Amino acid sequence: MILWSSCNEDDLKKAAAISASKVAFTRDRSLGVEVIYSDSAKVKAKGFAPVLDKVSPKDGKTYQEMPKGVSVDFYGDLQTKTGSITSEYAIMKETEQLIIFRKNVVVVTENMTFNTEELTWDQNKKMFFSPKGVVKRPDGSFVDAINFSAPQDFSTTTFEQGYAETYIKGDLTDQ
Repeated sequence: MILWSSCNEDDLKKAAAISASKVAFTRDRSLGVEVIYSDSAKVKAKGFAPVLDKVSPKDGKTYQEMPKGVSVDFYGDLQTKTGSITSEYAIMKETEQLIIFRKNVVVVTENMTFNTEELTWDQNKKMFFSPKGVVKRPDGSFVDAINFSAPQDFSTTTFEQGYAETYIKGDLTDQ
């Protein structure tokens, strides 16, 4: 079997244009990275990523990618662990001051567990946002939440729509 292929002059012009616009970047890889975030000499969070790639595109919008996942533990004023976030992938966009956690994201606090596929932390607003997810409470109740948001300490949660199941203590037949 013979296969014939040809390029005409227009195809070569397109190839040259694509080649000229090629994005140049550098990638620096670190293994076993631990990051500590502190405020007023108090540890607020510790993060661990098995692989951290610092990517510097030609356009200058540097970002850090964690392709093997990340885990972050949060600490309160008494340096006790107050919660955690884990995900299978994360990207930190330095110029936008955003960290986006993706794929099997789990947030655990004393008051809830939140499962989602994407969670964004806006460092400027000090807020977390997610398009949808499931909030589970310690009593077993849950909410399927849409447009979830919470302050960075997860002290409160808000969402636009939801479906919930809750449990009421006591016997309702006595009423």
